[in-house]
Amino acid sequence: MGLLVPSHWLLDLVVHRPDLPFFPGSSTKVGLGVWHSLPVTLVVEFGLLAFGVWVYVRNTRPRNRTGRFVLWGLVAFLVVSYLGTELGPAPASVPALAWGGQALWLTVALAYWADANREAVSTDAYAVR
Repeated sequence: MGLLVPSHWLLDLVVHRPDLPFFPGSSTKVGLGVWHSLPVTLVVEFGLLAFGVWVYVRNTRPRNRTGRFVLWGLVAFLVVSYLGTELGPAPASVPALAWGGQALWLTVALAYWADANREAVSTDAYAVR
């Protein structure tokens, strides 16, 4: 769990404007500011999503049709949700923003459903002999 903070900081370094302390208590602020460019943001974000899906698909296989189709439904939901936030209008009100945030819990349910219908690929193929 302790590695999550440094790894998240590295991801934030790419997208944030220079507002991240270089180390705790540092006055030096860093950030590459990818969020200032929508095309670059989309390439980076979709590249990370594609890489994550590739790793997951490579290391699991569907147990049944549900395991195949729910995964791709989840990916489609993530893509549509993300494009809606990036390209759509701002939320009309605070309650609309709150409901939109709550709707993202669907990703947890869909991910659980997809993963429950998939199984790990045998690691024997990766073993060093």
